[in-house]
Amino acid sequence: MSRIAIVGAGAWGTALAINLLNRGKDRARGPHDVILWTRSEEAAAQMRQRRENTVYLPGFPLPPDLVITTQAAEAVANTEMVVSVVPSEHLRPTYEHFAPYLRPGQLLVSATKGIEDQTLLRMSEVIDEITTRSGRKLAIGVLSGPSFAQEVAAGSPTALTIASTDSALATSVQREFSGATLRLYTNDDVVGVELGGALKNVIAIASGVVTGLGLGHNTAAALITRGIAEITRLAIACGGRRETLAGLSGIGDLVLTCTGSLSRNRLVGIELGKGRHLDDILAGLHGKVAEGVRTTHAALGLARMQGIEMPITEQMAMILGERKSPIEAMRELMARPGRDE
Repeated sequence: MSRIAIVGAGAWGTALAINLLNRGKDRARGPHDVILWTRSEEAAAQMRQRRENTVYLPGFPLPPDLVITTQAAEAVANTEMVVSVVPSEHLRPTYEHFAPYLRPGQLLVSATKGIEDQTLLRMSEVIDEITTRSGRKLAIGVLSGPSFAQEVAAGSPTALTIASTDSALATSVQREFSGATLRLYTNDDVVGVELGGALKNVIAIASGVVTGLGLGHNTAAALITRGIAEITRLAIACGGRRETLAGLSGIGDLVLTCTGSLSRNRLVGIELGKGRHLDDILAGLHGKVAEGVRTTHAALGLARMQGIEMPITEQMAMILGERKSPIEAMRELMARPGRDE
C-alpha cells in the first residue's frame, strides 16, 4: 500500500485519483491511500457531498475512500509520493505553498504539461528550483503521454511515460501506477518527455484551426507531421533525444491531441478557425484550461533562445496574440520557401 497525494483537482488530477484507487483494489497487498488536494473550499465541499467532480469531471463517481482536502499539510503528511496536476500558471505558487510541508524521501511527480511563461522553465525545473531554494530538494519525475482524463477515469486502456534521471523514482511510479487499465514505460529523457507533452498542445490548436477552416485531411496530416518536426528540433536543441519524440510523449500525445474530440486545445483552434475571438472561446471553457494558449508564447521564446525555427508556432502566436487571420496564417505557411525534408 502507498499513500499518494494528488495536488490539483481538475479533470486530470481527479481521473488519476479515481484510477489509482480502482487499480489499488486489484492488488494483493491492498489499495492505495489517495488524498486529493484542491485550493477551493467550495469545490472540496461539493465533491465530499456529491462524491463527484461536477465541474471538471462530471459523470464519474469518486470512490468513497478518496480523501479530499484544502490543507497542504494534510495532503502531504505521511505520503510517499506527491503528484502535481495543477495548471502551469499555478505550479510555482502551489509549490511555494507546499514546500514547507515536504519531507526527505518523498517522490515528486509532475503531470502538468506546459512551459513557464516568463522564465521559459519546464515544469520539473520550476519544482526543482523551488524545492532546492527551500532546502527540500527531492527526486522529481515527469508523467506524460496520450491520455484524456475522461477515458482514464472510465478505465480505457492507456499507456504513459514516467521520465526521471532517478531510476528508482521511475521504477517506483511505474510499479504503483501500472494496472489493468494503465501501463507505464520508464524513460530517463526528462527534457524530451516534458517538451513533447508541452509543445504538442500548440500544434493541437493549429490542427483545430485547420478543422475550423474546413481545409481537410491532407492539410491536417501535413500540419501534424511538420508539427512533430518542430517539436523534435526544439527538444533536441534543449538536450532531449530524437527517439523520445517518436514515442508516447511525442508523436503519441500529438496525434491524440490533434485529432481527439475531447481535446480542449483542438477545440480552441476549431473555434478560432471559425472566426471567434480567443477571449470568448476561453470564457466558454468555464474555468477549464487549454494549456497550449499559454505555452505558445513560451515555446516561441524558448525557440528563439535556442536559435530554432518553428514556423507553425510563430503563426499560432500571431493568431492568438495579434488576432491574425487563421486563413492568412495558413497561406503564409504554404508560401514558405521550398526545402529538403
